[in-house]
Amino acid sequence: MSEEKQHHHLFHHKKEDENENAPSEVVYSESTTAYGDEVIQSADVYAAGNVNSEEYEKAKKEEKHHKHMEEMGGLGAMATGAFALHEKHAEKKDPEHARRHKIEEEIAAAAAVGEGGYVFHEHHDKKEAKEEEKEAEGKKHHHLF
Repeated sequence: MSEEKQHHHLFHHKKEDENENAPSEVVYSESTTAYGDEVIQSADVYAAGNVNSEEYEKAKKEEKHHKHMEEMGGLGAMATGAFALHEKHAEKKDPEHARRHKIEEEIAAAAAVGEGGYVFHEHHDKKEAKEEEKEAEGKKHHHLF
Protein backbone atom coordinates (compact mmCIF):
# COMPACT_ATOMS: atom_id res chain seq x y z
CA MET A 1 0.00 0.00 0.00
CA SER A 2 2.79 2.43 0.72
CA GLU A 3 3.99 2.13 -2.87
CA GLU A 4 0.58 3.22 -4.20
CA LYS A 5 0.60 6.51 -2.25
CA GLN A 6 3.97 7.80 -3.40
CA HIS A 7 3.89 11.47 -4.30
CA HIS A 8 6.63 13.06 -6.28
CA HIS A 9 5.88 16.64 -5.22
CA LEU A 10 6.02 18.02 -8.72
CA PHE A 11 3.52 20.85 -8.43
CA HIS A 12 3.30 22.18 -4.89
CA HIS A 13 6.84 23.28 -4.28
CA LYS A 14 7.34 26.26 -2.06
CA LYS A 15 8.71 29.10 -4.11
CA GLU A 16 12.10 30.43 -3.17
CA ASP A 17 12.02 33.96 -1.89
CA GLU A 18 12.19 36.18 -4.98
CA ASN A 19 13.70 38.99 -2.96
CA GLU A 20 16.97 37.32 -2.07
CA ASN A 21 18.86 40.22 -3.61
CA ALA A 22 16.74 42.94 -2.03
CA PRO A 23 18.56 45.21 0.43
CA SER A 24 18.32 44.57 4.18
CA GLU A 25 19.41 48.00 5.25
CA VAL A 26 20.12 51.35 3.73
CA VAL A 27 23.24 53.33 4.59
CA TYR A 28 23.21 57.10 4.20
CA SER A 29 26.28 59.26 3.86
CA GLU A 30 26.31 63.03 3.66
CA SER A 31 29.02 65.25 2.25
CA THR A 32 29.56 68.95 1.77
CA THR A 33 31.55 70.32 -1.13
CA ALA A 34 32.50 73.94 -1.74
CA TYR A 35 32.96 75.31 -5.25
CA GLY A 36 34.09 78.93 -4.98
CA ASP A 37 31.30 80.78 -3.15
CA GLU A 38 28.81 77.96 -3.64
CA VAL A 39 28.44 75.17 -1.06
CA ILE A 40 26.76 71.99 -2.24
CA GLN A 41 25.46 69.40 0.17
CA SER A 42 24.78 65.91 -1.07
CA ALA A 43 23.47 62.74 0.45
CA ASP A 44 24.26 59.40 -1.10
CA VAL A 45 22.10 56.37 -0.47
CA TYR A 46 23.72 52.95 -0.52
CA ALA A 47 21.95 49.68 0.03
CA ALA A 48 23.57 46.73 1.72
CA GLY A 49 22.52 43.21 2.65
CA ASN A 50 19.21 41.43 2.00
CA VAL A 51 15.69 42.40 3.05
CA ASN A 52 12.16 42.32 1.69
CA SER A 53 11.52 45.91 0.78
CA GLU A 54 8.12 47.43 0.05
CA GLU A 55 9.80 49.85 -2.34
CA TYR A 56 11.34 46.97 -4.26
CA GLU A 57 8.02 45.15 -4.57
CA LYS A 58 6.21 48.35 -5.55
CA ALA A 59 8.80 49.21 -8.21
CA LYS A 60 8.73 45.67 -9.60
CA LYS A 61 4.93 45.72 -9.81
CA GLU A 62 4.98 49.16 -11.44
CA GLU A 63 7.51 48.00 -14.04
CA LYS A 64 5.32 45.00 -14.85
CA HIS A 65 2.26 47.25 -15.19
CA HIS A 66 4.00 49.65 -17.56
CA LYS A 67 5.33 46.75 -19.64
CA HIS A 68 1.79 45.39 -19.98
CA MET A 69 0.39 48.80 -20.93
CA GLU A 70 3.18 49.29 -23.48
CA GLU A 71 2.34 45.97 -25.13
CA MET A 72 -1.39 46.76 -25.16
CA GLY A 73 -0.66 50.17 -26.67
CA GLY A 74 1.37 48.52 -29.41
CA LEU A 75 -1.53 46.24 -30.23
CA GLY A 76 -3.87 49.23 -30.34
CA ALA A 77 -1.52 51.09 -32.67
CA MET A 78 -1.41 48.09 -35.01
CA ALA A 79 -5.19 47.76 -34.97
CA THR A 80 -5.84 51.44 -35.73
CA GLY A 81 -3.17 51.38 -38.45
CA ALA A 82 -4.83 48.33 -40.01
CA PHE A 83 -8.21 50.08 -39.87
CA ALA A 84 -6.72 53.13 -41.62
CA LEU A 85 -5.40 50.88 -44.41
CA HIS A 86 -8.80 49.21 -44.64
CA GLU A 87 -10.52 52.58 -45.05
CA LYS A 88 -8.00 53.61 -47.70
CA HIS A 89 -8.85 50.44 -49.62
CA ALA A 90 -12.61 51.01 -49.11
CA GLU A 91 -12.20 54.56 -50.47
CA LYS A 92 -10.99 53.14 -53.78
CA LYS A 93 -13.56 50.32 -53.91
CA ASP A 94 -16.57 52.46 -52.95
CA PRO A 95 -16.34 55.73 -54.90
CA GLU A 96 -19.89 56.66 -53.91
CA HIS A 97 -18.81 57.03 -50.24
CA ALA A 98 -15.18 57.96 -50.91
CA ARG A 99 -15.33 61.15 -48.87
CA ARG A 100 -16.59 59.30 -45.79
CA HIS A 101 -13.88 56.63 -46.13
CA LYS A 102 -11.21 59.29 -46.57
CA ILE A 103 -12.27 61.04 -43.34
CA GLU A 104 -12.37 57.75 -41.43
CA GLU A 105 -8.93 56.85 -42.79
CA GLU A 106 -7.47 60.15 -41.58
CA ILE A 107 -9.07 59.77 -38.15
CA ALA A 108 -7.73 56.21 -37.83
CA ALA A 109 -4.26 57.33 -38.91
CA ALA A 110 -4.29 60.12 -36.30
CA ALA A 111 -5.41 57.61 -33.65
CA ALA A 112 -2.57 55.27 -34.66
CA VAL A 113 -0.03 58.08 -34.27
CA GLY A 114 -1.51 58.95 -30.86
CA GLU A 115 -1.34 55.32 -29.82
CA GLY A 116 2.31 55.24 -30.86
CA GLY A 117 2.95 58.24 -28.61
CA TYR A 118 1.26 56.42 -25.74
CA VAL A 119 3.50 53.39 -26.34
CA PHE A 120 6.57 55.63 -26.24
CA HIS A 121 5.33 57.20 -22.98
CA GLU A 122 4.77 53.80 -21.36
CA HIS A 123 8.20 52.62 -22.51
CA HIS A 124 9.74 55.62 -20.77
CA ASP A 125 7.73 54.94 -17.59
CA LYS A 126 8.80 51.27 -17.69
CA LYS A 127 12.45 52.30 -17.84
CA GLU A 128 11.98 54.66 -14.88
CA ALA A 129 10.28 51.90 -12.87
CA LYS A 130 13.13 49.54 -13.68
CA GLU A 131 15.66 52.11 -12.42
CA GLU A 132 13.62 52.55 -9.21
CA GLU A 133 13.60 48.77 -8.77
CA LYS A 134 17.38 48.66 -9.11
CA GLU A 135 17.75 51.49 -6.59
CA ALA A 136 15.44 49.73 -4.14
CA GLU A 137 17.31 46.47 -4.70
CA GLY A 138 20.57 48.18 -3.90
CA LYS A 139 22.44 47.77 -7.17
CA LYS A 140 22.75 51.48 -7.65
CA HIS A 141 23.48 54.45 -5.42
CA HIS A 142 21.45 57.60 -5.87
CA HIS A 143 22.33 61.23 -5.21
CA LEU A 144 19.49 62.86 -3.34
CA PHE A 145 20.77 66.46 -3.32
